[in-house]
Amino acid sequence: MKVLDKLEEIILVIALLTMTVIAFANIISRNFAEISLSFTEELTINLFVLLTFVGTAVGVRNYAHLGFTLFYDLGGKWVKRSMIAISTLAGLVLFGVLFWYGIQTILFQMDIGQKTPALGWPTWVMTMSLPIGAALCIIRTIQVGWQEWQLKPSEEGEL
Repeated sequence: MKVLDKLEEIILVIALLTMTVIAFANIISRNFAEISLSFTEELTINLFVLLTFVGTAVGVRNYAHLGFTLFYDLGGKWVKRSMIAISTLAGLVLFGVLFWYGIQTILFQMDIGQKTPALGWPTWVMTMSLPIGAALCIIRTIQVGWQEWQLKPSEEGEL
């Protein structure tokens, strides 16, 4: 999983760097040359979607999401195992639905030949961030669910 860790981090750095550079370039061009670079908004929005999904996968990997643990902390082995299973399945359903509809959207956009307004790129190229990000989230949800299943109850001496 170290390769996937590095891949996620590289995607995040490149997306954030690209967003920063093109937004800064647009600000400079508007203020000094009075020219607005219309494509920057299109790229920034789509890179933000990619950044959000890959960031979500990294958050899942690092256990960085908010959680309410009162019942988990008070529960015994079976309560904890049940909650791990339910939360893992709920995450898989959510990201699975996003993956499925992302693929369906891409296929529809390819079928109708839709293009982006400013760059004239095929829209499905930009939409690919949805199923790619959802797939990363599915992988990380499975990874973290398995780690939780194996470690958490046994760390407390209950297994």
